[in-house]
Amino acid sequence: MTVTVAVDTTGADLGPAEVAEGAKLAAARADVRIRLFGPEAELRAVVDGIAAIEVVDAPMSIAKAPDPALAVRSHPEASIVRAIRDVSSGDADTFVVAGATGPALAAGLMHVRRARGIHRPALALPLPTLGDPVTLVDVGANVEARPDHLVQFGFMGAALARTVLGVERPRVALLSNGEEPTKGTPDVVEVHRLLSERLAGHPHIEWVGNIEGNLVTTGVADVVVTDGFTGNVALKLMEGVSQTVVSGVRQAATSNPMAMLGGLLLKPALNRFKASIDPERSGGAYLLGLRSLGVVPHGRFTREGFARAIVLAAQGHERQVTDLIHRDLEDAGALRRPPAAVAAPAGDAVAAAAADAGSGPDRVNG
Repeated sequence: MTVTVAVDTTGADLGPAEVAEGAKLAAARADVRIRLFGPEAELRAVVDGIAAIEVVDAPMSIAKAPDPALAVRSHPEASIVRAIRDVSSGDADTFVVAGATGPALAAGLMHVRRARGIHRPALALPLPTLGDPVTLVDVGANVEARPDHLVQFGFMGAALARTVLGVERPRVALLSNGEEPTKGTPDVVEVHRLLSERLAGHPHIEWVGNIEGNLVTTGVADVVVTDGFTGNVALKLMEGVSQTVVSGVRQAATSNPMAMLGGLLLKPALNRFKASIDPERSGGAYLLGLRSLGVVPHGRFTREGFARAIVLAAQGHERQVTDLIHRDLEDAGALRRPPAAVAAPAGDAVAAAAADAGSGPDRVNG
């Protein structure tokens, strides 16, 4: 069955047309139907005549709104709201929204809603490494998280690694300041205990234990669990170090004639290295814990990154990542228990989650 992906185009740094170019690439590479939301004339100039792509005129952007929850409520005609509402109405199966973490989370909670038994949605980002990607979760959806939230994040990341990234038996680790079970804050110590219990003897997930920050990208784990505040700080730090190293190599290779000659000889290898750590390779951050999968590519992505995001969003839906998360959490006894009292209005949940998102990054680095 062909998967339909709703794509918001208005949050891209290079403009809606660049996202439309990515949609063209995705339609050529996969059996996918795409609904593009954004300025109609600009999008049609790129994709007109392509049967697999439909354009919906929605020129308003709230990608940079300072209060995501308020913007989502106040502007139902905004492109990101209409794209995500497309999923709740059944016109699309999954969504891709460029560069707008806060509005994506707020609109997702309001219209798609949390999956049954999930405490909080989380953003999972496959980090580009020299080997297989390492998924860091959470990277910004929840500034603060309780131990039972972090336990669920571990299962979410493992399900993503299995379905989208092709890891047969993901190794899950907990980010801490030491490898011993007693290291870290009281919450981290409790998360270690809970994950140790729930992943002991798991047929499809391997528990690694605590790891320190210097081991995140070394391949000792496939999924690294942390709260959104720590995850986003770690992500930005890694991104900055990576950019510094690449700039340093470039400067060294052009520092004198001999270095320039050596740089020419190394150019093919350096290009391969650059491609291996390209953040567009992962497609962006994956919004997990809703009733449908969402992907948030970085706003600065090119058409290649957006194409990758669309294809992987379709693949995640086709391989039923949300169902796998629920099954694994149910088997582990880690689903959220129904509240004894009457549930709070949906708007309160949206406001609480969007407040987390709003105090974190407006954009997730892919």
